[in-house]
Amino acid sequence: MVNLKAGTRPPWVGLGAAVWVQIASGNAYNFPLYSHSLKSVLGFNQHQLTMLGVANDVGENVGLIPGIACNKFPPWVILLIGALSCFFGYGVLWLALSSKVQSLPYWLLCLALCVATNSSAWLSTAVLVTNMRNFPLSRGTVAGVLKGYGGISAAVFTEIYSTLLRNSSSKLLMFLALGIPVLCFIVMYFVRACTPASGEDSSEHAHFLFTQGALIVLGLYVLTTTILNHIFHFSAPVCNTFLVIMVVLLMAPFAIPIKMTFHRMRVSKPEMHHQPVETPDSVIQEDNADKTEPLLKSSSSTTALGSFRENVEASEVAMLLAEGEGAVKKKRRPKRGEDFRFTEALIKADFWLLFFVYFVGVGSGVTVLNNLAQIGIAQGVHDTTILLSLFSFCNFVGRLGGGIVSEHFVRSKTIPRTIWMTCTQVMMIITYLLFASAIDGILYAATALLGICYGVQFSIMIPTVSELFGLKHFGLFYNFMSLGNPLGAFLFSGLLAGYVYDNEAAKQQVPNLLSNSSISCLGPNCFRLTFLVLAGACGLGSILSIILTMRIRPVYEMLYAGGSFRLPQTSNH
Repeated sequence: MVNLKAGTRPPWVGLGAAVWVQIASGNAYNFPLYSHSLKSVLGFNQHQLTMLGVANDVGENVGLIPGIACNKFPPWVILLIGALSCFFGYGVLWLALSSKVQSLPYWLLCLALCVATNSSAWLSTAVLVTNMRNFPLSRGTVAGVLKGYGGISAAVFTEIYSTLLRNSSSKLLMFLALGIPVLCFIVMYFVRACTPASGEDSSEHAHFLFTQGALIVLGLYVLTTTILNHIFHFSAPVCNTFLVIMVVLLMAPFAIPIKMTFHRMRVSKPEMHHQPVETPDSVIQEDNADKTEPLLKSSSSTTALGSFRENVEASEVAMLLAEGEGAVKKKRRPKRGEDFRFTEALIKADFWLLFFVYFVGVGSGVTVLNNLAQIGIAQGVHDTTILLSLFSFCNFVGRLGGGIVSEHFVRSKTIPRTIWMTCTQVMMIITYLLFASAIDGILYAATALLGICYGVQFSIMIPTVSELFGLKHFGLFYNFMSLGNPLGAFLFSGLLAGYVYDNEAAKQQVPNLLSNSSISCLGPNCFRLTFLVLAGACGLGSILSIILTMRIRPVYEMLYAGGSFRLPQTSNH
């Protein structure tokens, strides 16, 4: 990384800006808000609309190119590409929906939607990679906070859609085409790579607690106002007041750098009595001193490896000594916890174990999410709005809570984060069996439980892959793991759930009065086989997650020895 910004405030300013970018990266969740208008105005049938939904999911989750680019370009370039994707993609959709341009081909609209939602991958990669590197000692917390804001972005856009845009699909597309690029241009200067803290900061924990608290308040506020407005239908001035308060809550993370600005001297004075103040000259002298030190000088980070490296053969030690003297030139393969190249990670069993466990967790969860409306109707719940809101809020709780809980136990007990993927996937087995049983009144409880478990998968995978394979190529690792989401949706939802649903509906032969091109399925059998298969998949995922947890336990004992994260000696951020 180049052009690192020094100081204690810039990382927190960047985190505050990243919150807004993360909200913007949830633009793909808006498809249900304007899909009905595409169908009616452009005359699409249900199959064509479904394929647009596939293009929406593919664009959102295919982020290998952003993952590669984030190591070659600064964050502002990644944000710029995401902004341009939004402008051109949603711009084309707005031209079609508002009839400014007539008879645009269907394939062009699919491509435009794919380009538009691909901005999510660019925006999310830029802020996630940058902040994980800016706060390398609090990876789980950072992942939980940013993914928490991403999880609640759907509710934020819904509030804007209903209040500011008056439920207009064309205005929403114009807002996405213009508003997100403007936001990116405003904040791109602040989302930048900073010099990470060299040690534990006592105030950092309190600052993250404040950010998490602000996120919880925002989530509860948006959920409450959405439900109340749905029940009481408030007037426009009241709704506008709700919107202003929501914007203020989104600004809350900026209170941290503002507080650090006004209380700067008060914090720094006590530290001056205990340690010298660093100057640029002293930093240069330290760098020069490091270059003259012996290559094999022991350090605290080497000692911390403990039992993790005590099985090194005497011949390997001799080889290292020969390399240090220049007699032998041999490049050592990285160990878990150090920086891997992508090709090096691909041959590691832990990499594929983590991918499969994540694929099962998010793939099965997104299957229920994509079919939640049909699941509710099949079980006699015709107004599925509350179901969708409940899943969305619990997904947010799982994303935030997964980061908080895993960070606490990994520091206090050196328990690998993947143990929480094991626990949640065991709970998902129970949840899918509850769905399959179709017991009266259990649908809402099962939906809430599944939302939490689904959200945990995101906030656990992100810090885990960075801890096992390093931050140097984290963007590429993260986006490769994210492919588990569309792959799971295609296999479990597109092939399995759709096939089972259509077969059962054909048996019932109940025409849908609202559409001549489709039939509806009623009763628990519509998805029972799907839920049983999902439960079996999560059973296999739980077993593999236990194996993964046992394999990586020594890594976490090395990384978090002493209750705090230790950067490996060969890590290069």
